[in-house]
Amino acid sequence: MKIAIQAADLDNSRIDGTRVYLLNVLKYFGKLAPKDKFFIYHKKDFNPELRPPNFSNYVIKKIYSPFLWTQTKFSWDIRKDKIDTVWMPMHNAPFFKSKKIKTVVTIHDLAFKKFPKTFPQKDLFKLNSLTGLAVSRADKIIAVSQSTKKDILKFYPNLSEDKIRVIYHGFDKELFQKKYEEGRVSSFLKKNNLESKKYLLYVGAIQPRKNLKILITAFELLKLKKGNENLKLVIAGGKAWNWKGTMKRIDKSSQKENIILTGKISFEELSVAYREALVFCFPSLYEGFGIPVLEAFASKIPVVAARNSSLEEVGGDAAAYFKESDPEELFRRVDSILRDDNLRREMIEGGLRRLEKFSWEKCAKETLDFLKA
Repeated sequence: MKIAIQAADLDNSRIDGTRVYLLNVLKYFGKLAPKDKFFIYHKKDFNPELRPPNFSNYVIKKIYSPFLWTQTKFSWDIRKDKIDTVWMPMHNAPFFKSKKIKTVVTIHDLAFKKFPKTFPQKDLFKLNSLTGLAVSRADKIIAVSQSTKKDILKFYPNLSEDKIRVIYHGFDKELFQKKYEEGRVSSFLKKNNLESKKYLLYVGAIQPRKNLKILITAFELLKLKKGNENLKLVIAGGKAWNWKGTMKRIDKSSQKENIILTGKISFEELSVAYREALVFCFPSLYEGFGIPVLEAFASKIPVVAARNSSLEEVGGDAAAYFKESDPEELFRRVDSILRDDNLRREMIEGGLRRLEKFSWEKCAKETLDFLKA
């Protein structure tokens, strides 16, 4: 069987959950289906950190077009290569393709429908157009959580539920549970002026939907309590869009000097950042899945997340939750962990048990079965 994969996002310099998803699934397809042939199409050069493995049954095709790449060069090449099934890991689909080619699309989230004000206007038009096209042209749809499936059916009510299958993401066990040399850990801590187990951690892009202003307010409340004099807040991730409001809030914070912005960091630095943190905080207004929750569980740190979208579905009873608009509740949740070693240990153990439900190999196998069915 010939399976095409639109992998142009792996060329992107910014790393987000959708790209981590695609990369990790590609680490398994080749060995799970050695008799099938996978055509991996992209535009330019892979981001070195997102370069997929090159199995013997992978055909890596770099094809460039300056205009509407998916609808022109990509669409032409999958027809020319006589593809059986095309997998679109992002919200898009080729409009012009042979009816013989089956199309499977992954829908990660519909945040742009639920929180349109958190997106630039130009991106809203693009997201609405491409997702609408993807839903209408797909033979099958992968939703990354039950929450996302529910949203798909809400916003596209004419879509048949039978077309959708929920397939959960995984986490990189090797990366987030491996041992590091002491020098690598001390280098990261020194570089960011941090001490081990003396900081709260957020991982993700800086953009409005991530709700970082609430986290900053909760952190300011924590710093008022005796015993938290050395506590810091680390925001690990680069600027995405509409980030100026968050940066302005940081600049005005009474704790500005204790808020560490790492910018974009490598996967290995990210692993160290998790491992050495005290508590992981995820205040997002909405997540299609929320891979950082699993990464924090794997890194043996407690998780406090917003009570919305897919986050309770992923974290289960292993995480603590708060109302995303209430910084005082976030403060109380984190404070209770900081002051109760038994609670901290229970949450870490619960997180490790929760991980048994998720893996990239399981995700890849279920995805492959769905593509081939």
